[in-house]
Amino acid sequence: MRSLITILLISISMGLLAQQKFIAHRGASYLAPENTVASANLGWELGADAVEIDVYLTKDNRVMALHDKDTKRTTGGKRNLAIKDTPSLMLRDLDVGSWKDAKYKGEKIPFISELIETVPDGKNLVVEIKTGSEILPHLKREIEKSGKLDQMIFICFGWETILDTKKEFPNNKCYWLSSSKQGLKKKMEEAAAAGLEGVNLNYKIIDGEVVQNAKELNLEVLTWTVNDPEIAKRMTELGVTGITTDRPKWLKEEMKKL
Repeated sequence: MRSLITILLISISMGLLAQQKFIAHRGASYLAPENTVASANLGWELGADAVEIDVYLTKDNRVMALHDKDTKRTTGGKRNLAIKDTPSLMLRDLDVGSWKDAKYKGEKIPFISELIETVPDGKNLVVEIKTGSEILPHLKREIEKSGKLDQMIFICFGWETILDTKKEFPNNKCYWLSSSKQGLKKKMEEAAAAGLEGVNLNYKIIDGEVVQNAKELNLEVLTWTVNDPEIAKRMTELGVTGITTDRPKWLKEEMKKL
């Protein structure tokens, strides 16, 4: 009887794992320089279901991928340019690969169009909007030119911005980002009323109650940034449907061992 129960638990666990979506955080950023074409391509090679990127609007209204509002960290401190105040061509002159590894020397800050081009059939690009709603017309233009609109997913911490994004992209999944549990239930109710598909939460604030509240509202729960297989397993068992990680292949393999 005990062995039968064990087999059943393993089967359930494997079933949940098979349904889980693994999202490469800024691409495969554990190994490659984040938010670059190299990192995105490596994410796909490592079997990620989706690649997550961060986008800003430059001075000349180009949409480019970078996590920080300036270039100091990803240029190894060599240049500190504010994205919103700098023309895209000047930003393109920067090396944002060497700080990670010498083999990535010359890696550029990509235009979103370059990252969209990397997305294979059946996969998704998760676009985190780091600005306000002013980026949306420019973002929409680039995505519509790509022919891959249906593969785009949007996330944002800014409440009004994610609501505006849903209006701009009504047929695409949109998730509100948060790392605070305070007022979360009310915010999830508002998210459901606004037609958002779900919330994307820091794993530290996710528990059974949060997932149950979301389920009652017909909302999905995604989480970030998980690089510990024990935590990833717990999130999956709770009912989280997407795990953002720096190490997509490794995390999936380690979870199978648990």
